[in-house]
Amino acid sequence: MPLKDEPVFNPDHTLDTPQYADIKEAIAGVAPRHGLRETDDYGVIAVSAPVTTNPISKRALEHLRALLKFETVNPPGNETPAARWVEQRLLAAGLEPVFLEPAEGRGNVVCRIAGATDEPPLLLTGHLDVVPVDLEHWDVPPFEAQIKNGYLYGRGTIDMKNHVASCLSIVEAIAQSGQTPRRDIIFAAVADEEEGCAYGSRYLVEEHPELVRAGWMIGEVGGHSMDVNGVRYYPVQIAEKGTALIRMTAKGEPGHGSAPHGQMAMTRLGEALAKLGNNRLPQHNTPVVEAFIRKLAAHQPMPQRAVMPLLLKPALAEVLLTKLLSSSQARSMGALLSNTVSATLLQGSVKFNIIPGEVSATLDGRTLPGQTGQDLVRELRELLGDDLSFEILEECPSLSQPRAESPLFTAICDTLKRHDPAGIPLPTLIPGFTDAQYFSRLGARCYGFSPHRYPREDNIRFMDLFHGHNERIHVDGYQWGVQMLTEVIERFCGLKLLP
Repeated sequence: MPLKDEPVFNPDHTLDTPQYADIKEAIAGVAPRHGLRETDDYGVIAVSAPVTTNPISKRALEHLRALLKFETVNPPGNETPAARWVEQRLLAAGLEPVFLEPAEGRGNVVCRIAGATDEPPLLLTGHLDVVPVDLEHWDVPPFEAQIKNGYLYGRGTIDMKNHVASCLSIVEAIAQSGQTPRRDIIFAAVADEEEGCAYGSRYLVEEHPELVRAGWMIGEVGGHSMDVNGVRYYPVQIAEKGTALIRMTAKGEPGHGSAPHGQMAMTRLGEALAKLGNNRLPQHNTPVVEAFIRKLAAHQPMPQRAVMPLLLKPALAEVLLTKLLSSSQARSMGALLSNTVSATLLQGSVKFNIIPGEVSATLDGRTLPGQTGQDLVRELRELLGDDLSFEILEECPSLSQPRAESPLFTAICDTLKRHDPAGIPLPTLIPGFTDAQYFSRLGARCYGFSPHRYPREDNIRFMDLFHGHNERIHVDGYQWGVQMLTEVIERFCGLKLLP
């Protein structure tokens, strides 16, 4: 069954129902203090854009089904067979791909189409590795590329073999057309994004920068349809949070497991983890998230249009996240407003009957643009106290552009609006990391735009499928997205590939 989408705010045409009494009360509590009033303006905007298939989109779908059958679960990755397959496709199109394998089984492919000018190149990139699967929770085999009820199922359908297949088909079409783009176009199918990029984009940037240096990049995450209260948005990633891997350690008195006492390190660590789970870290409004929330709100019906911007007020954000969003949506929105940590690993006693004198938890920390790992540690100390120690094991800075607007972003927005006039392109930040972390270090302005859409009636929530069970993409919506991406590249690179 399709996973159901829960709209960000109340999707009904009235708040006058018992289940929404607390929401209405929350709105009534904050609105008067900010000069707001309630309204019954709950209009719903309907969107319907025609599905268009073409040879590039059809070939991309074939490529995606082929790529899904390569089991590139990371770890260990084993991307080389898939990379070799991509290499053979590029060779067959008359191109000269470069295959690179920094470690056994960790293959990457890079290919360049020379342009007519010295305008900064465009890099099209996607990763070949995928996250693990829990077979018990899949309705269809995750590596057989089955189509069921209009959806193509498989690990990697949206993260992100779909984008690899789209870019490969477009690059083939350029080569076969005999046209020369206005600027160089680089295509890179890379390894290891899911485990930190060491054998993929990081390796290419550090060891072979001449192959992937570009002025512009199109990769993940963005371009998917997102329906909120009847309004369709298309998020386009322009920023992402940084990472900070932190070891948090508690110390206490060791002893025998048969004689518990009040100074156990495990107890102190447990208390700290419980406090982390029940508290948000301080809010930091960033320009990209502020613009995201205000633009999201501007197209919403009332009272959502008035209330959403109040999320930017730290004193009100807590109650609004609690009262107006589901728990999963509160987590997603909260991650855009604060630094976050999640405990992912525990280290303690080596024997069941020994009370350890020292235990630790590994924290997956994510930092907003403008924040560092040290800033995050300071916030942890303020919340948890000084009797714990913190060590930053690894850190990767956040990525953010000073502004979304650019010729490439304009091409993305204009193309989306032409094919979905009611759709709203929405610059956004993602709480995770992508290959953009490394390609941006060579000067690329990076956009997450891997377009596809879902039928509104299916109530699909993209983030439920991302790394989730039964990962799938709508077949018509994917082919529609390939056309969007093709048209963006046509415009940006001076090409004519579609009829």
